[in-house]
Amino acid sequence: MGFTVLPHRARYSVRRERGQVMPKQVRGPSMHDVAARAGVSHQTVSRVLNHHPSLRPETRDRVLAAITELGYRRNLAARALVTGRTQTIGMVGPDTADIGPLSTLHAIEKAAREAGMSTLMTSAEPARAQVLETVEFLLGRGVDALAVAAQQSEITMAIDQLNLDVPVVHLLAGDQDVTLAASVDQQAGVRMALGHLRDLGHERIQHISGPLTFGEARSRRATFEAFIASEGLELLPILEGDWTADSGYAAGRDVAAEATAVLCGNDQMAFGLIHALHDRGVSVPREVSVVGFDDTAEARHSLPPLTTVSQDFAAVGRAAVGLIVARLAGSDDAAPLIQPELLVRESTAPARG
Repeated sequence: MGFTVLPHRARYSVRRERGQVMPKQVRGPSMHDVAARAGVSHQTVSRVLNHHPSLRPETRDRVLAAITELGYRRNLAARALVTGRTQTIGMVGPDTADIGPLSTLHAIEKAAREAGMSTLMTSAEPARAQVLETVEFLLGRGVDALAVAAQQSEITMAIDQLNLDVPVVHLLAGDQDVTLAASVDQQAGVRMALGHLRDLGHERIQHISGPLTFGEARSRRATFEAFIASEGLELLPILEGDWTADSGYAAGRDVAAEATAVLCGNDQMAFGLIHALHDRGVSVPREVSVVGFDDTAEARHSLPPLTTVSQDFAAVGRAAVGLIVARLAGSDDAAPLIQPELLVRESTAPARG
């Protein structure tokens, strides 16, 4: 993490200049002051500030105590002038409170801190002008890289067209064709869920997709359609929600009477669907099995507890920071897709006869 000099109460010396009393500001504590207080070299102080792993714990503690006593913080602006970098990742988040992207951004903040970097986050609506304003805001603060968790195609295309000279990592990109991505294997997740339902004997499976402006929603829907075709099953009408429980509830009114299972594009829509089926007098899972996607905290406590595809958003965040650090060091390595996991709970059961 970077440090800047804290604003101390002004200290002045008095000197006369043409009859005037002029304030002369005294400098704040320096790295050398910290070194002198801790009884170490200024190189050791630098290693503490940069989270060097080889330091003895007692040395680190002594330096940190001196930093606290003196009120020292490193001047990031001065450091940037020397190194050409601010050690800051700019994060572009969604304009809605989507759990997956926000969880990933939180993981990036944590991983960045462990890598000795800072983060700065703002959000963007799916409009070119808004995207440009968001990116200009972050670049104007000297970020070294961007991590973009706004998954709509309009945002991705707008950013790619800017030809930025900093690394840009797209998070949870789905089927979007981007240069650098940290994502979960959506196709594998859908196939896991559908394979589970087929093992339970389900042949009439319906899908509630997320909004198709999202790459992940398109990827899940395309994989669903391909799986159904490969199994020689009838493709029931695909319903579309907007990721919210309300949209899942609304879609639940249109679930086909012959459907024995429904794969939902995320957990929230699955919760809404279960509510709608209950209101229709349809038992879950005795009459209709339901599978979600994401494994939100609520999935374990819904009634019934939700079978769902777990996405490791923390791993996506760590992969994104790893990509950024590697790119800044000159590496062109790509990150492998994060593999999902199917968590079987009580919302799925053998197909009714």
